Amino acid sequence: MRFHRLFIILSLLLVKVTASAQDFVYQPQNPAFGGSYLNYSWMLSSAQAQNGFEDEEASRERFERDPLQDFEQSLNRQILGQITRQLFNDQFGEGGLQEGQYELGNYQIDVVPSSEGIQITILDTGTGGETTVSVPYF
Repeated sequence: MRFHRLFIILSLLLVKVTASAQDFVYQPQNPAFGGSYLNYSWMLSSAQAQNGFEDEEASRERFERDPLQDFEQSLNRQILGQITRQLFNDQFGEGGLQEGQYELGNYQIDVVPSSEGIQITILDTGTGGETTVSVPYF
């Protein structure tokens, strides 16, 4: 028995014990505090799932919508869309928007091809306001 204890103690002393460790680096999860931007949608959905409060106005609006008013708005959008398509075809033809300068009421529209695509500049001659739209090539 004594021999066994002595043998165990000597074996433990002779066995080379190595310890390894690594550096711990703190990485925040929240993108607002330096975390990965890929965590944003997960954190937002998690917070919304835990939110016990409900917006009372939003829930009331959902159930207080008038189907006839929705139908009227949908019909107006369709009629205006059809009128817009007709005006566009009358002004620009079936070929669509071509390079050049167009005048529609108070608006002056310049269509110019560029290296990235087509650049459309809309100038309101009444107010002087200008909008530029770039349509890239695909």
